[in-house]
Amino acid sequence: MLVIEAKLKGTRSQYSKLDEAIRTGQFIRNSCLRYWEDNKGVSRNDLQKLCSKLAKNKETPWAGKLNSQARQAHADRAWAAISRFYENCRLGKQGLKGYPTYKKFNRSLEYKNTGWALSADRKQITFTDGFKAGTFELWTSRDLVWYSEKQIKRVRVIRRADGYYAQFLIDWNRQETHEFKGEIVGIDLGLKEFYTDSNGETVNNPRYLRKSEARLKKLQRRTSRRHIKGKKQSKRYHKARKALAKQHLKISRQRKDKAVKDALALVKSKDLIVYEDLKIQNMVKNHHLAKSISDASWYQFTQWLHYFAKIHGTIVIAVPPHNTTIDCSVCGAKVQKTLSTRTHQCGECKTVLDRDMNAARNILSKGLKLLAGYLNGTEGHSETDPFMGERSGTA
Repeated sequence: MLVIEAKLKGTRSQYSKLDEAIRTGQFIRNSCLRYWEDNKGVSRNDLQKLCSKLAKNKETPWAGKLNSQARQAHADRAWAAISRFYENCRLGKQGLKGYPTYKKFNRSLEYKNTGWALSADRKQITFTDGFKAGTFELWTSRDLVWYSEKQIKRVRVIRRADGYYAQFLIDWNRQETHEFKGEIVGIDLGLKEFYTDSNGETVNNPRYLRKSEARLKKLQRRTSRRHIKGKKQSKRYHKARKALAKQHLKISRQRKDKAVKDALALVKSKDLIVYEDLKIQNMVKNHHLAKSISDASWYQFTQWLHYFAKIHGTIVIAVPPHNTTIDCSVCGAKVQKTLSTRTHQCGECKTVLDRDMNAARNILSKGLKLLAGYLNGTEGHSETDPFMGERSGTA
């Protein structure tokens, strides 16, 4: 599946109609969730039927304006949250099970095959449901003219801090050629350096959030000063709020751009990549490191790593991180270290290495053992498939 994003250029009245459609989609989803809570044995089909009832109900006339397939898409969103909760309960997941919650500030709307139409040159889109948002210009660096409307499975409208966007989900099997050279590498994700590989090469950690903290604090103070509790907010407040949101959006885009470029460069240059499967959700519970861990955006990087590995036909393996820092990569002896210790010094074999490079070599060794066991049929199948890069990469 290929996703192409384009900015929607229209008038203020058109944007307000898109807002109405988005709020209606939120109402549909929340209504489906309430129906599930009030009735036992509710199925996905029952939620689909509820959409039709809401559209015909005289008390909710606005629901009928939304395209029927868009209503069904929001019912599917509600059911996805419900089924995920059931799955977590069935598997006995530790901690919170992810009970479905009501949405208060929904920012997206999803159409399937109807409710929209593209112009012949694919540079304009018209929304044809009851809200009559009209025709918008599409601003994008990707040309949609190469894809037919049958290939576009869904159109998602997203409201962001800097405007409205349309995402086109296209049925396209993307494959890239890869020149195999037998290059293998293990990478150790870190905070000082974004990652260090088993060859000693490093990629710097840009720390986008840290660099923007002064600007964010200034915008946050300005927004707080202009907020009046219990009263309707002024235009000055909303102006400050939007400026703050745009700064956060800029940081988010910087992280994504960095993750995409680093992952693509690594996949293009290597044939086998091994990384440690860090439990980031648990790591951010450390309040001293939570901000730095979130700023590094390791999870986003590994997701793009799997995606590019799939389309390039290479292998990405995730291995458990246990003892990768402590073990000596040469003799296997245990060498205890604190977070401030940046050099690995083995008392057994007298090896002296950078701490992260030693960990990267241990990670590579674990990955090769896991791969050998998998190929020989001696490695059992775990709940998380370590080879999901070549089978189920996601963007």
